[in-house]
Amino acid sequence: MDQFSNEPLQEAAMDGDPQDRNASRDSLFLMAELRVGNDATTVRVRNLSAGGLMAEFQQGLEQDTEVACELRGVGVVRGKVAWSAAGRIGIAFDRPIDPLMARKPVGTGVKPATVSRLNFAPRR
Repeated sequence: MDQFSNEPLQEAAMDGDPQDRNASRDSLFLMAELRVGNDATTVRVRNLSAGGLMAEFQQGLEQDTEVACELRGVGVVRGKVAWSAAGRIGIAFDRPIDPLMARKPVGTGVKPATVSRLNFAPRR
């Protein structure tokens, strides 16, 4: 098996309920904070669904390790490692999320007031 083989990922993906594996996934590139116990690190999220995510994580983690992910637009979501192979991990969330929230622009959502008419005194 070469370092880019997908076999471990495919085998791990076959574990669990097939209905869960067919959930809609949103492919993206998003940075997130991954917390394991008292340790935190930044990971690259490659796909996201209501039930979990796949992220690049070279160190790997044991299956069923409890983790927390802080996702932009979503907040902190707790879950467990579903699989770990080839520098990537799959995390199953404890509760469903709205993955589209991670794609929304970050900000207050408040637009500055627009001026409909300027009342400048004429120059003299």
